[in-house]
Amino acid sequence: MLIFTDQQTYRAMSCTGNTWLKTPAMDRLAAEGVRFDNAYCTSPVCSPARSTLVSGLMPHTTGVEWNGQAMHPHIKNMGHIFQHNGYRTVWAGKWHLPESFPLRAGSRQKEIDGFELLPFYDSTKNWPEWGYGDVTDKHLAGAVAGFLSRPQYKPWLMGVSFLNPHDCCYLTRRPERYKQADEIDQPLPPLPDNHAINANEPQFLAEKRLQDHYGDELLLSKDWGEKKWRAYLWNYYRMTERVDAAINAVLTALDDNGLTENTLVIFTSDHGDGVASHRWTAKLSLYEESVRIPFIMRYPQHILASQTDRDHLISQLDVLPTFCDYAGIPLPDSLHGKSIRLIIEQPHSNWRDAVMTELADDNKDTSRKGRMLRTTQYKYNIYSHGKNNEQLFDLTNDPGETNNLAYLPDMQSTVEKHRHLLKQWMHHTNDTFELPV
Repeated sequence: MLIFTDQQTYRAMSCTGNTWLKTPAMDRLAAEGVRFDNAYCTSPVCSPARSTLVSGLMPHTTGVEWNGQAMHPHIKNMGHIFQHNGYRTVWAGKWHLPESFPLRAGSRQKEIDGFELLPFYDSTKNWPEWGYGDVTDKHLAGAVAGFLSRPQYKPWLMGVSFLNPHDCCYLTRRPERYKQADEIDQPLPPLPDNHAINANEPQFLAEKRLQDHYGDELLLSKDWGEKKWRAYLWNYYRMTERVDAAINAVLTALDDNGLTENTLVIFTSDHGDGVASHRWTAKLSLYEESVRIPFIMRYPQHILASQTDRDHLISQLDVLPTFCDYAGIPLPDSLHGKSIRLIIEQPHSNWRDAVMTELADDNKDTSRKGRMLRTTQYKYNIYSHGKNNEQLFDLTNDPGETNNLAYLPDMQSTVEKHRHLLKQWMHHTNDTFELPV
């Protein structure tokens, strides 16, 4: 069972030590399984990241680099693969490849090839209700619980895609729906240590801050003061707590129907959110808060409980290979990811030296792209155009990414090493992104 949220940054769980929210369901999964501390999305954009989750391929390969695109028809998703191997495959919740919710009234895409669609909300309704996790997530949890209560006569694979804390996108656009700082009678979370915009920020990101279409949350929050930023964080954490309650309903249904012991659960998110770091109120960046995601696996009797893995770099690419491995299904040769089972059972096995993320942040200007390569200590970002278009951060000593080392003379060998690794990955995956250096 794949359970995932939308726009949840990696630190938005209390099991990470974050005391500004409580996520008992996510914490339970971590306590009963293994939490990976260094997991990354393949794109900080909904549709591209989701195309990876269901295919094990990078977005440029799936054909989904921007929202609203469909995957190339020749690509097999996990539903196809598991159906071919005798599984019942069910999708519950947001899809966004290309339609967000095929079951809503106004959707043109009424089915998902490879999956049964689980009804969970009123199909006579359209936007805006379907666009709010605060509206649909509880209904989705109830529908999944209902499915789990019914007898199954063959093995099953289910994707459960919740929407929150994606509602944070509306904190700037529809502030009247949410509590403002003066209406909150609780302590507000502090600003992050890396709240300030970096000196000499890449021109590419500075331009994004001023766009009035996709990603306009950045423009709308441009003049916020400290209280508004802290209220943003408070609301974001409440949204995360609400989706955690929905996840708890699913975990309870697994318990009540005797399914917990025999069900592999992978919990993650499609991508993160800026959460006020670098004064960023959106996804759409290669900063850690936007690209680093929660990632937990639970499989009683197969995975030891209460583990935290801080040594291995995990990618969304690994979800499909891991499910196939535990199910005994041969892996398609073309996949870009690897089965995480290897390092769970043999932690000292050779793994990967780097993990990669793509960025395409504006379908009105398809030339705007970026690439990220993360190694054990460093992270290298490069953008398609603009001044200061390279970044190198020492994540061991500068986890907040406040000091760009890319232009320091004594760091050029490290920059070149990361450029070389990125070029190797691009060659391996037939990525046509043009490195502007």
